[in-house]
Amino acid sequence: MTKAQADAQPDRSAFEAERQRIRDQYLRPSDQRPASSARGLHHTALISSDVERTVRFYQDVLEFPLTELIENRDYPGSSHFFFDIGNGNLLAFFDFPGLDVGPYAEVLGGLHHVAISVEPDRWRHLVGKLEQAGVDHVVHSEVSAYFRDPDGARIELIADPLGEMYGNEVL
Repeated sequence: MTKAQADAQPDRSAFEAERQRIRDQYLRPSDQRPASSARGLHHTALISSDVERTVRFYQDVLEFPLTELIENRDYPGSSHFFFDIGNGNLLAFFDFPGLDVGPYAEVLGGLHHVAISVEPDRWRHLVGKLEQAGVDHVVHSEVSAYFRDPDGARIELIADPLGEMYGNEVL
C-alpha cells in the first residue's frame, strides 16, 4: 500500500466511536425494549424487466415458490408477483411494461441487498445451483453468498439463523 493509499483510508476508529455513541444513546437491552408496533415484513418489492425470467430464476434456481401473480393496481398492465421465502415472508416484484425504468442502481434511500436466511445444508445446495446456472457469486465466511438477480438487484443467501449476524444476536 502506498502512502497516498494509506492516507486515503478512512479512520475506522472514528467510525467505531460514532457507532458506539449511537449504541449508547439508542440501543436498549432486550429486556427493556418495547414491543415493535409492526407485525412483520409483509413483502419487499423489487422491479423485474421480464416476469418469466424472474420466475425461472427465483423459483427454479433459488427454489422460492411463486405464490401469486396478479395485476399491479398502481400501473395498469403491470404484474405484481410473489415468492415464498419462508416464515410467512414474501419477496415481491413488479414489472412496468412500456416504461423505461433504466438499469439497477444503488442510490441513497435505495436497496443495497436483500438477505435471505436458509438452513446451512440448503445454503450449500443453493450455492451449488448458482454455480450450475453460471450465476456469478461471492462467498463470505462460508455462510454468506452474494450475487445479482437477472435485473441486477443484489441478493444474499445467508446460513446464519434469523435474528443472528456474525454470531451476534441482532434481534
